[in-house]
Amino acid sequence: MQSTGTNLNRKLFYIIPALVLLLAGTVVIVRYIRRPPSMPTPKKWYELGMMADPILDQVLLFYLGEAWTKMTDINECLETASRINKDDPESWTREWRKTAERLHALGVTLLAKGHRKSAGEAYLRAASYYRATLHRHMHPGSPEIKELTEREIACFIKSQELLEAPMEVVSVPYEGVTLTGYFYRSPRAKNRAPTLIVHQGRDAWAEDCKYIADEAVTRGYHCLLIDGPGNGQALRRHNLPFRPDWEAFIRPVVDYLSSRPEVDPQGIMLLGMSMGGFLSGRAAANEPRLRILIVNPGVVDWGEVFFAKLKEYSPELIFLYHTSPAVLNATIGIAGRLSPFLLWGLTDTMWKHGVNTPSELLDTLKSFTNLEGVGRIKATTLVIDAEAEEFGQSKQFYNALTCEKDYILFTEEEAAPLHVQTGSLALASQRIFDWIDEKVGK
Repeated sequence: MQSTGTNLNRKLFYIIPALVLLLAGTVVIVRYIRRPPSMPTPKKWYELGMMADPILDQVLLFYLGEAWTKMTDINECLETASRINKDDPESWTREWRKTAERLHALGVTLLAKGHRKSAGEAYLRAASYYRATLHRHMHPGSPEIKELTEREIACFIKSQELLEAPMEVVSVPYEGVTLTGYFYRSPRAKNRAPTLIVHQGRDAWAEDCKYIADEAVTRGYHCLLIDGPGNGQALRRHNLPFRPDWEAFIRPVVDYLSSRPEVDPQGIMLLGMSMGGFLSGRAAANEPRLRILIVNPGVVDWGEVFFAKLKEYSPELIFLYHTSPAVLNATIGIAGRLSPFLLWGLTDTMWKHGVNTPSELLDTLKSFTNLEGVGRIKATTLVIDAEAEEFGQSKQFYNALTCEKDYILFTEEEAAPLHVQTGSLALASQRIFDWIDEKVGK
């Protein structure tokens, strides 16, 4: 007979990874929980193996990928990663902050010397590294979060000013608050032009999509980068959690754009990234003014994705959720104390959804569904998928559409198999905007 301790360890081996999958968010790696430690899964070429867990490994790859757009630099990211202590969950924020402050100071120095372009590039990278500090911050209620948020915003805006980007900081009214967005006006546009709205999902910010705005304006489209409830600065400045009825956010954004003289109100497009693939689809089902919808990836039922993974890897948790939410909360609480990464994922995800317990989180996730809405979407839609996509339902989304639609699969053969094409932004931008050109008639 096995000891109680052995049984507990075995249970935790299965429960903790499943909870990480539930709570860690949009960048999810499940390969590492399919075999016991004695039988490791063969490593893929895109698995860096530098961080404490595969999820943070992909986060690092995400920032490495932004080097293509000069938003980061490769060795700045790698050197920062080398300083992060895998046994110290606080070190992620601490080390990225050191890098951000160094680049911030460099920008100040270069500007004082009159090197505006060089200063702008330093400010841009500093902004990215300030965002990185918040990708895994252990204390959602900490005053440091607002401090780092304001530094990130200030550095990003300063970078665009110094680099003479065609960007205007704009304010969009939303339910009693004012949301900040970045409107990029294309110098190639004539009269009123089509305009692309871009928002992210659980982890990334509007500023991370600057490369999309850059591509849009070169092709004659205006572009609005903006965070909604649960995203980026909307969460950290205004304490706005995610909401399933995303149309309540997109409607005032469309109202705002329609009021601008350079925007063609018949040519408004929406791109949702990561969890934004679900959110944007939900909005498009209830906002008929959108001409184009791009979901990357397509997600029909955000809650179902979580519940399916939980059932596959730890059906006991589903049983506890349905029979004893209090026991579920206690079980996850114990597991969180044994795993700092899990504790962060739990705390961070509850914060972003505006709830206080794991059972409340699962209750909330059940409302994040668009099963009845996908078929109502009228906008011409592009559904994006990837061979190693682990958090999407792109084929299901595509098949449920009744509008004009297309499907793009990014593959390992073309070095773009990952969720939201992490590390493959050049190819992703080319294929997505070529599709837009074909549909809009540029």
